[in-house]
Amino acid sequence: MTFLMFFAGLVGLVAGAELLVRGASKLALSFGISPLVVGLTIVAFGTSAPEMAVSVGAVLGGQNDIAIGNVVGSNIFNVLFILGIAALITPLVVNIQLIRQEVPIMLGASLLLLLFSLDGRVGVVDGAILFALLLAYTVFLIVQSRSETKLANDEYAAEFKPAEKGGWDERLPVQIGLIVIGLAFLVLGSHWLVTAAVLFAKALGVSDVVIALTIVAAGTSMPEVATSVTAAIKGERDIAVGNVVGSGTFNILGVVGLSGIAAGTSGLIIPDSIMQLDMWVMLAVALACLPVFMTGREIARWEGGVFLLYYVAYVVYLVLLAQQNPALGTFAFLMTSFALPLTVIAMVVAMVRATGKVSAT
Repeated sequence: MTFLMFFAGLVGLVAGAELLVRGASKLALSFGISPLVVGLTIVAFGTSAPEMAVSVGAVLGGQNDIAIGNVVGSNIFNVLFILGIAALITPLVVNIQLIRQEVPIMLGASLLLLLFSLDGRVGVVDGAILFALLLAYTVFLIVQSRSETKLANDEYAAEFKPAEKGGWDERLPVQIGLIVIGLAFLVLGSHWLVTAAVLFAKALGVSDVVIALTIVAAGTSMPEVATSVTAAIKGERDIAVGNVVGSGTFNILGVVGLSGIAAGTSGLIIPDSIMQLDMWVMLAVALACLPVFMTGREIARWEGGVFLLYYVAYVVYLVLLAQQNPALGTFAFLMTSFALPLTVIAMVVAMVRATGKVSAT
């Protein structure tokens, strides 16, 4: 029954996000809002709707560990697993705007969350600041989109076509209905998923934090998985990367921000285990994007493979730590003494080669 509840919750989240995005996109386009703005706001935020529903629902249900673990775990999962899988399918092109603007913003948001968490919680004021920054970031994107080329607008128009005459989703009541039903699925799905996650944690003898960082984080990131992998297969490689980076920023500013506000005067409590390990892993992953993205402005297959292997290593470490397995010390020694230094050396060599190619041209 627990597996069934978890699966039903996951289906509800994915279906709810899809219905919400479809209804909101069609509604916005029907009112004459440009497809580019719809893509930058509604669609980008819609893929993170499951994280929002689960984290806010967890806070209201008193499961703070799941709320913050879901966000931190999702950001780690998005970069290491999703970009890893997508890059293995095809090398991913990295738009120069991502390197100059979006990745630094995601990195800045990660640093700000770390700063707010130093006292062990994200208070109402902290949450309000994060959410206000999200609103400011959204306005900035909309203003910036006005200077985009006609080609960019045409690309989004092809992806999100306005409702045509005779289409089943042309009418306003249908579009509003899709939004309402999508929200209902998100609320119901998040409740089932959180309930199942708590039962999993009790059955496996591990903490809610570990379940949130792994199973729940992967589950709520399914829309991002579908979007990025599909984009990679279709050859829309810039969308595959942009979706992950944009989602990471939204998770911190929007999901943590709203969760901190919903937590009230007590604030969103940050577990010690997350402060000691996972928050730093999330920051390191965000920081690693810059040198990887700058190596020829693409994510090569080997880099995608390294991302994927590091995610597997991270999950293995969490499991060993939760079980207090005797192999934990050996595993940690191998990772810090060999795997990490070799990866850093490989990235430095790749960056030097990339810089040499640019200088030669």
